[in-house]
Amino acid sequence: MYILGLNAYHADSSAAIFKDGVLIAATEEERFRRVKHWAGFPAKAIEFCLREANIRLDQVDAITIGRDPGAKVLKKMLFLLKDPFAGFSTVKTRLRNRQKVSSLESEFASHFGVEEGGIKKKIVHVEHHRSHMASAFFPSPFEEAAILSIDGSGDFTTTMIGKGKGNQFEVFDSVDFPVSCGLFYTAFTQFLGFPHYGDEYKVMGLAPYGNPVYADKIRQILKFTENGLFNWDAEFFKSPREVVVTYDENNIPVVGNLYSDAFVREFGAPRSSKDELTQYHKDLAASVQKVTEELIIHILIHLHERTGLKNVCIAGGVAQNSVANGKVIERTPFEKLYIPSAGHDAGLSMGSALYHYHQQLGRPRTAPVLSAYTGSRFSNEEIEAVLKKRGIVYTRMDDDQLYEKVVDKLIEPGVVGWFSGRAEFGPRALGARSIIADPRNPHAKELLNSKIKRRESFRPFAPSILKEFTGEYFEKVEDVPFMEKVFPIRKEKRADIPAVTHVDGTGRLQTVMKDVSPRYYALIEKFRQRTGVPILLNTSFNENEPIVNKPEEALDCFLRTQMDMLVLENCVIVRDGNKLTK
Repeated sequence: MYILGLNAYHADSSAAIFKDGVLIAATEEERFRRVKHWAGFPAKAIEFCLREANIRLDQVDAITIGRDPGAKVLKKMLFLLKDPFAGFSTVKTRLRNRQKVSSLESEFASHFGVEEGGIKKKIVHVEHHRSHMASAFFPSPFEEAAILSIDGSGDFTTTMIGKGKGNQFEVFDSVDFPVSCGLFYTAFTQFLGFPHYGDEYKVMGLAPYGNPVYADKIRQILKFTENGLFNWDAEFFKSPREVVVTYDENNIPVVGNLYSDAFVREFGAPRSSKDELTQYHKDLAASVQKVTEELIIHILIHLHERTGLKNVCIAGGVAQNSVANGKVIERTPFEKLYIPSAGHDAGLSMGSALYHYHQQLGRPRTAPVLSAYTGSRFSNEEIEAVLKKRGIVYTRMDDDQLYEKVVDKLIEPGVVGWFSGRAEFGPRALGARSIIADPRNPHAKELLNSKIKRRESFRPFAPSILKEFTGEYFEKVEDVPFMEKVFPIRKEKRADIPAVTHVDGTGRLQTVMKDVSPRYYALIEKFRQRTGVPILLNTSFNENEPIVNKPEEALDCFLRTQMDMLVLENCVIVRDGNKLTK
């Protein structure tokens, strides 16, 4: 049985395809469109998934979408009746988007030349947060677990809790729009001068430079409730009629200003993106991060009390807060945590398909998903054809020779673009589409930003570490396959790996496993043999764009930056000054 899952007409549009519950492929539309957070109908991602499955669209048994326009209809109507004039623009915008979702069959007919009637009967709508919960629980290694979905908003819900067992899960409770941890964090993100959709990670990166001196003030805004959930003081946020995500002509999501005049009176003038970051801004970021962490822990402690389970699964946009994730096991009674590689809205494609297969059809669970490598892949022959067509000087090497050559360049020190195997599904580069450097180099961060990234100086770079050495370098030992947690680095090791040690002594690690990432593991092992350090600095292979998806994009990124070496599978391109050499 083939199920095609979609996240469509929503930020981070994506597609995923399963055969008998086993994931074949999953990818985000932005990788093809080259527009971050692209929203719309994911036609190119669908085409990719069908090619990977080697089937036609008419061979798909069900098409699921992580959106249910009919969810919480009564609550939506009551919300509108409270202030029908104020709510009109919100409802109008959402109805327009609902019409798009309802016309999926016409999109399929237009892009794939199929009959609308045949497609319509295959479409299954799955509520937003139930899709998130399914994306976290069903691929997890747990037979039984508590589940939390928490994000900005979806289908009139912002948070949902429950528990799963076997091939089913139940929902306990939820928080209704507009009260939202995600929107709360976004409001402060905008106030701090980071206006674009998805900029919340910048606040998380800025927070360690400040002290949470405004936490008490912020706790008056975000109110924890006795039932283990939360509410907020609506005075500090714009009217719900303005709490909508719209999409521009390029299908880029745009979030209207969320903070109110009362917010400005309380916290002062908002920062422009061009203004200097002062200590006040850093302290405010630290305070917002601290209260967000406290809220997540508050929810999870109550969820544990309710379930008594030792395992927990988390998904949703707030589940991308890796700093908070790193504290879950330490600060709650839970013993194990699973977060999918695409915990954000791209994961709705996976989650909706899994919900239909397990929850609705009652089919048994399959093996856990511990690999994010579900995207595009290219053979050496395909890569060589691209390089020859472009007239690029390169050398093709076997793996052993390749690893030695790359490590030589890293130690030099140099910056290497590493393009290997299938692309990752999710926002993190995990050694398939990565830029790598020597973590021992105290100037590596400045080197990367000057050569390639050109990003804010306060944002850290991540360590990829061989799993067996985690306890030697980090104070906590957990599996972190998707770079989804931040842990403290041991004090005695921080000076050894300054390039991946954040200002507060932490690192957002990826534990690299030999059976999951054999080539990336082998490269890091070669670096360890030469230097004694089982870690590489890892950042995403891009330059203010979506992560590269194919060899041409990797080559273009290499050529327009000052990267020192490009590795495309077994093909190596080296820059000597402004020239390319063997």
